[in-house]
Amino acid sequence: MSKLFLKGCEAIAEAAIRAGCRFYAGYPITPQNEIPEYFARRMPEVGGTFIQGESEVASVNMVYGAAAAGVRAMTSSASCGISLKSEGISFMAAAKLPAVYANISRGGPGIGAIQPAQQDYSQATKASGNGGFRMIVLAPATVQEAADLTYKAFDYAQRDRNPVLILGDGVIGTMMEPVELPPERSEQEVAKLREQNRSWCLHNRAKDEARIQIDPGRWIPDEMEKLNVEAEEKYKTWEKYDVQVEEYLVKDAEVIITGYGISGRVAKAAVNRLRKEGYKVGLIRPITVSPFPYSSYEKLDYSRVKAILDVEMAIPALMVYDVKMAVKDRAPIETCLRSGGNIISREEVISAVRKLLYEEE
Repeated sequence: MSKLFLKGCEAIAEAAIRAGCRFYAGYPITPQNEIPEYFARRMPEVGGTFIQGESEVASVNMVYGAAAAGVRAMTSSASCGISLKSEGISFMAAAKLPAVYANISRGGPGIGAIQPAQQDYSQATKASGNGGFRMIVLAPATVQEAADLTYKAFDYAQRDRNPVLILGDGVIGTMMEPVELPPERSEQEVAKLREQNRSWCLHNRAKDEARIQIDPGRWIPDEMEKLNVEAEEKYKTWEKYDVQVEEYLVKDAEVIITGYGISGRVAKAAVNRLRKEGYKVGLIRPITVSPFPYSSYEKLDYSRVKAILDVEMAIPALMVYDVKMAVKDRAPIETCLRSGGNIISREEVISAVRKLLYEEE
């Protein structure tokens, strides 16, 4: 299959269309504007619907409506815009509606800088809305991964009847790389996917058929608790079957660098340079940051591993708390951080590893 030279945002949008997405609603915000721009151009070509809502709140609730009708639907935003969408996302989780959304995150808190950051990790993995629901959260480190994970996200969402998040950043969203796109589903395949939702979605029914109600409200405590119990069982299956992680040169490593998304990519480049210099360094890069790949850290040989270096574009560090839960004090954990729109460099990571090894000696 031939490759195209695409920005990350473009690859996300095209992969979504190829996965069968036929409804997109969004609102402009940097650095994700290429996603709605791309959908605005492409959706008419596949018979889909593009709407620029009057706000983030309006857009996410339009996606709620499309998902309730059984249509593969998507929205996207950046950081503070995702915060505005969080109520609608929680409502979709409560109503068991499948949808995909992308956060091409920027600096913060507040409106923040328009430059890339990873300061939305806790929001994405722990509190994407009220009520304690969880989602599969996918964190690409390349434009190719952005396309592949978006394509897969729609299958996860439909399988679980739950929102799925693509957690990117301004680097992944705006950088250009060669991409081999996934196969485009035919209109017959898209129709079949929608038909699979018929047992629960809203659609035109004969008068003698009972109407199925898509309702985020469960006003009786026992009903709400039952929904929560069912959701917990679903989350447990993710931990068994859906964890994705890259483990790179970890077998003999004395220092493990860990990072996700663009920080993980920079960390891998640092590992390659340090290996050439004779340092035994490896990488653990979570691809699903929810569910988190705890087992990758738990199975390390801590008689050999001297330290863990957590690399993030966030101050204070956020993913480090998941790393600490996995490591359980079996090795010291240090951080190498930038934030607010400053992109971490390979040289900074290399310097942090050398400092770690020097102090260990």
